[in-house]
Amino acid sequence: MDSSAILVEIPRLRRYARALLGNRAAADDLVQDTLERAWARFGQWRAGSDLRAWLFSIMHNLRVDQLRRRGAATQAIDDDDGLLSTRPTQSDALEVRDIESALGQLPDEQREVLLLVSLEEMSYADVALTLAIPVGTVMSRLSRGRERLRMIMAGQPPAARLRVVR
Repeated sequence: MDSSAILVEIPRLRRYARALLGNRAAADDLVQDTLERAWARFGQWRAGSDLRAWLFSIMHNLRVDQLRRRGAATQAIDDDDGLLSTRPTQSDALEVRDIESALGQLPDEQREVLLLVSLEEMSYADVALTLAIPVGTVMSRLSRGRERLRMIMAGQPPAARLRVVR
């Protein structure tokens, strides 16, 4: 494989990183780190396997490492970065900002799965491979993430998480 196959995936990597982080500069840094690691470890990629899933796995692992280093601190969404391309109307800009805000309120696990399935149009199997989780976990996180997103967009507070303590 030549470098052109990786170049084809850069727009998808950037789109996912921007939606995941909500900050253009941080997303570009994450994409650059992903490409550097992919190039350095290219010998680990199995020919015939899905290059896109491999690259997204690298990005996911780098993001997990970042969160661990920062103590899982959440990043504020940069209002200057557009999540989606929209017509230049005021109502559209407000809707995009609402979606960005709602996505930012989702737990990382749900946001990752939701973005990979909805934005990147990856199959459940590819998402499971990318995130190193079972397909059933992908489906449950996606379901919970969609429901929580609907509730946030409708202005309803998410249900409290109750834990049994013994």
